Amino acid sequence: MAKVKNKIASVLAYEKKLVSSDGYMYGTTWENRENATPLKLVEKSVRGTISNRLKDTIKKDSLKLNAEVEKANLQKVDSCALGEEQDTLKLHFTLKVLGGIKDPSACNDATFLETYKEAVSRYIEQEKFRELGRRYALNLANARFLWRNRVGAEQMEVQVKDLKSEQVWTFNAKEFNIRSMDSTHKDVVELGEKIAQALASDDDFLMLDVVCCSQIGKAQEVYPSEELVLDKGQGKKSKILYAVDNVASMHSQKLGNALRSIDTWYDEYVNENRPIAVEPYGAVTNLGRAFRSPKEKQDFFTLFDKFATGEKLDSKEEEHYVMAVLVRGGVFGESGK
Repeated sequence: MAKVKNKIASVLAYEKKLVSSDGYMYGTTWENRENATPLKLVEKSVRGTISNRLKDTIKKDSLKLNAEVEKANLQKVDSCALGEEQDTLKLHFTLKVLGGIKDPSACNDATFLETYKEAVSRYIEQEKFRELGRRYALNLANARFLWRNRVGAEQMEVQVKDLKSEQVWTFNAKEFNIRSMDSTHKDVVELGEKIAQALASDDDFLMLDVVCCSQIGKAQEVYPSEELVLDKGQGKKSKILYAVDNVASMHSQKLGNALRSIDTWYDEYVNENRPIAVEPYGAVTNLGRAFRSPKEKQDFFTLFDKFATGEKLDSKEEEHYVMAVLVRGGVFGESGK
């Protein structure tokens, strides 16, 4: 008699295991990095030019084109910049790493839960989360979480402090290739081991305090997170930046996306040469691409269904990817419809 394939639980959810705070932005000087002042948002009213694509009827008629170009493109926008004598952005956030990956936050199928726990226990026993821990540590060391604030920086320093043991790691972010996950830097490996130990634990945690300084130049513009503007009516601001208690900030979601940009296991990495954020379908929204297609059987759900029900995956890379998505968290139940 053929063996009946185990089913996936219809109710199945996982809490995220990398929990970042918002990132708070300060201005300072490179020589005096310990002293910094909070950065504030400034509202600007600007008169822009018409720069969007025009209809063919307007483009072919010079009179209509001139009339269109003469229209005032009035905008209210938020902006943020360093002070006149400041040349360095200082970003501060905390990161909590949680254990307990063996226990979903919700699961309504005891048979599935048993096979899932066996698979995860086997992964922890063999891999101990070392590869994932090292990659998360590398994304702290290389300051990927600065996003646009990383571009054009003369110097970048990242300090990571374990608040339980008081151990501190200091990295020169410019030493690391942001397109590669291959670093074996001693401090990256050591920090990665700490992260891995917390992820592999049943109920332990790691609390990290992260401070990053980026020397970008006096009075230069900096880039907090941008809020989603749904109502762009006349007189409304067209760009709203994020601030907490009047301090320019970055969303915890944006920091988290950078930290989990460790997926170099997708097929097109050879051509793209860029790690992407760990997502069930390998989605990169600014490219409009899903790099892990169900058609190619490289998406999370295809691999997870095999992994969690006791089947062996084709490679360790696929196992790393599946576990990284579980660290990300989400709702992964199989609908009964």
